[in-house]
Amino acid sequence: MPRGVNPGGEISIPPIFCVFIAAVLWSTGGLFIKWTTLSAYALSFGRSLLAAATIALFTWRQGFGFNRVTALTTALYAALLLLFVIATKQTTAANAIFLQYTAPVYVLVLEPLFYKEKYRAHDLIVVACCAAGMALFFMGRLRPEDVSGNIAALGSGICFAFFILLMRHPRAGEVNRASPIIHGNLLLALLTAPAFFSSVDALSLHDVLILLYLGVVQIGLAYTFFTYGMAHGVRSLDAGIIGYTEPVLNPLWVFIFLGERPAGWALAGGAIIISAVLAHTLWETKVRRPQAV
Repeated sequence: MPRGVNPGGEISIPPIFCVFIAAVLWSTGGLFIKWTTLSAYALSFGRSLLAAATIALFTWRQGFGFNRVTALTTALYAALLLLFVIATKQTTAANAIFLQYTAPVYVLVLEPLFYKEKYRAHDLIVVACCAAGMALFFMGRLRPEDVSGNIAALGSGICFAFFILLMRHPRAGEVNRASPIIHGNLLLALLTAPAFFSSVDALSLHDVLILLYLGVVQIGLAYTFFTYGMAHGVRSLDAGIIGYTEPVLNPLWVFIFLGERPAGWALAGGAIIISAVLAHTLWETKVRRPQAV
């Protein structure tokens, strides 16, 4: 029997460590997306089809309900997945992941509009810092594909932000929280199937193994670890802080194994974005903790 699993099939790893494992697995996406010659569309088909099957296998007891909110969330999730793969293929892994992680900035701007909450001064400071960090990604000498890749990464971040906002909607809780993830992966697999089957003759064992890893482990197993941790007491704020393991490690794996060096401007911009959002998360932890007493 595998370590960390008790006789009843339940994960016995501490919940907060499960969230950390998920973040580490997510961080390997950039490396394996770049480590295959498959196009973004062909790769997205195999990755998403396998991810949907893996997550469905672990969550089928909760059902696969669907409503208007989850339908929109499904489309957003499919879009953010595809845009991230396109961004990772076209620009550096650092640019793709750091710009996707601007999602919390858009949430800060849009959340008060969605849920009639007040803007706070320190939220606007975080937004300003992150906007400055984003601008640095477009400094220096850029290839055309770097520009288009950066734009795709920003698009992925915007979709991610709307996805997060809709997951807060009361109707999102009426169905299995994994439903938009499963349906989004299936939708993306359906849309990218022609690209995959048109290039299937050139598929190598190396490509197949990468697709298996990305679908089953990097998305499917990671999501299972993450939801287990959240369901067993890990606070959202703690999960958010641990989640920043992903953007830190993602470009590191690519540098170690593929030798890709992020541009200095991108590293500076990424450091500003990650620091601003992480500082905001820690501030929220400090502010909310006394209220819970």
